[in-house]
Amino acid sequence: MAILLGIDTGGTYTDAVIFDEEQGVIASAKALTTKHDLALGVRGAVDAVLPEAPNGVELVSLSTTLATNALVEGQGSPVCLLLIGSGPEVLARSDLGRALAGDPVAFIAGGHGSSGDEQVPLDLEAARAAILKHAPKVAAFTVAGYFSVRNPAHELALRDLIRELTGLPVTCAHELTTELDAPRRAMTAVLNARLIPLLQQLILAVRDLLTERKIEAPLMVVKGDGSLIAAEAALARPIETILSGPAASVVGAHALSGERDVLVSDMGGTTTDIALLTDGRPALNLAGAEVGGWRTMVEAVSVHTVGIGGDSEVRLDQAGKLRVGPRRALPLSLLAEQNPAVIARLRAQYERPTASDHDGRFAQRLRPLDTGLDSFSSGEARIWQALEGEAVALEDLLADHHLERPLVRLLGRGLVILAAFTPSDAAHVVGLHESWSVEAAGLGAAIWARRLKQAGVPGDHDGETVSRQIIDQVIVESGKALVAATLAEEPGNLPKGGTDPLIERALSEQSADDGGLLDFSVTLRRPLVAIGAPVASYYPEIAKRLKTRAVIPFHAGVANAVGAVASGVVQAVKALITAPDEGRYRVHLGNGVKDFGDLDTAVRYAEAETRSLAKTAAQKAGAGDIRIKTWRDDRIIPMPGGAELFVDCEISATAVGRPRLAGSRADVLR
Repeated sequence: MAILLGIDTGGTYTDAVIFDEEQGVIASAKALTTKHDLALGVRGAVDAVLPEAPNGVELVSLSTTLATNALVEGQGSPVCLLLIGSGPEVLARSDLGRALAGDPVAFIAGGHGSSGDEQVPLDLEAARAAILKHAPKVAAFTVAGYFSVRNPAHELALRDLIRELTGLPVTCAHELTTELDAPRRAMTAVLNARLIPLLQQLILAVRDLLTERKIEAPLMVVKGDGSLIAAEAALARPIETILSGPAASVVGAHALSGERDVLVSDMGGTTTDIALLTDGRPALNLAGAEVGGWRTMVEAVSVHTVGIGGDSEVRLDQAGKLRVGPRRALPLSLLAEQNPAVIARLRAQYERPTASDHDGRFAQRLRPLDTGLDSFSSGEARIWQALEGEAVALEDLLADHHLERPLVRLLGRGLVILAAFTPSDAAHVVGLHESWSVEAAGLGAAIWARRLKQAGVPGDHDGETVSRQIIDQVIVESGKALVAATLAEEPGNLPKGGTDPLIERALSEQSADDGGLLDFSVTLRRPLVAIGAPVASYYPEIAKRLKTRAVIPFHAGVANAVGAVASGVVQAVKALITAPDEGRYRVHLGNGVKDFGDLDTAVRYAEAETRSLAKTAAQKAGAGDIRIKTWRDDRIIPMPGGAELFVDCEISATAVGRPRLAGSRADVLR
């Protein structure tokens, strides 16, 4: 009987499970995620379940939604992009300029052509100067070269130079995909580089805890496609763990529910992740996962992620309607549970005659600095210093209005978080949740009721009414997200534009009594498996409004941690064979190019190399008992007279294996 430890770190909770492949979940526990020191939350959850594994743990596996949450909320560490072979005009394409968000970019001479031949020599001196200039103010570097997927030599040279000069993490764009589209590849690399410090902090925290507890089992991390990779490999290439949490949720939902043809919805504190399971398997988005409005080039489980969660910040839109998300806020009920003095401040804000726009809002540090203090402006430094202790009321922090923009920048970097009224607070008010301070939640609701009255929003407003409106808004927005995800999987059913008001009306509880002449309904033709800590408060009603069956499996609240240990290792390697000249066949691989005089020899070399590279990657990823399959796909155009024109040939090899357990022997190639 193999005993496995699964860990999932989300935006609000860190979960841990002791899992046996035959018995299932033996023990589970939750602890609050402590972003200022991730090790605290991990330790709290893991220590609660370890007594149920007295004979030790043979494998530890980790998943996380931190990367997904950061993309949805527009957060991340500052990076520097070295762009090889392109000019400033490329920043306007594929959202590359938006992804940089003002971070430095250096344009370095170099780059290759479509055949993989060098077009311009790489300017190493210009690169050296740019690296030394920007390194003190960034947490990571990104390197993106023109046609680097056809020849990565220039990206690899700059990667080595950055490591030599700075020791900072580096993301090379060619590592993410073998597809063309240099600007989009660079944009994806920038987004991934922003997340490297966050992921490294988590992996190192877990590894240090295992060392403290004398657990010598291998440590694995869930990749975005749902497979596993060794922690050492993830630290070297943490970009592969993007969408780790959503992928684990799909695997865990299937393992816990046994359902094979369903829609899976994983609701956390910050986001909701939706995926379609067909015959028990999720589809992979080979064109690139879309997260938080970013169309990446990372192959991952086809997951639709939206900024709706139990801790979504409540806000008013321009029409005076209550909305939730996409930004996460620390619930007032949780803030007061950790810092009871907050209750007195909330009561004073509610009772005073003159209201402030900042009532019911606080700020506090979220995680440690990811760069030196040199990266702060004077305003940012003042805020960071003011938040050194407990949470600070926003009205105090922003008494100097010049600090508003610096605060926004710190929020965007994920260094600071706001505490405000959230759906989790609303659930406390109406009795659906009672884990934290009900009094603080009630005061937050009363402050919001007063705000709606002062804004002239029609209706009777009191704390409970407002809370029920917010919960209903979560139900409606979640239903809309489920419908949108379903339409994306079946794009021929309805047009994308113009349906949103009708869907919102169909899902709204108030629409049946609003006196309108028309009524609408939506029917979801698959059962809905809901997992995540808040789902019991929302998903029975969501399924009812979508006229489908809700499945909330036992242990739904820790499904991601189950998914972290219920998968295997999968590593794929691709090679492309082109014919740049007559009688010359070029094999393009991630480690370089090689030419041959005939196609058969090139194919044999490509097959051998991809198998070898896939096996090595699987071994480094922690797999044992490795099996490898290869595929060949020729693109040939028929010509007049029976002749054929060779375009290219793709060779791919996929290595699959279960993770090696503690004390297991080396893998055997079959």
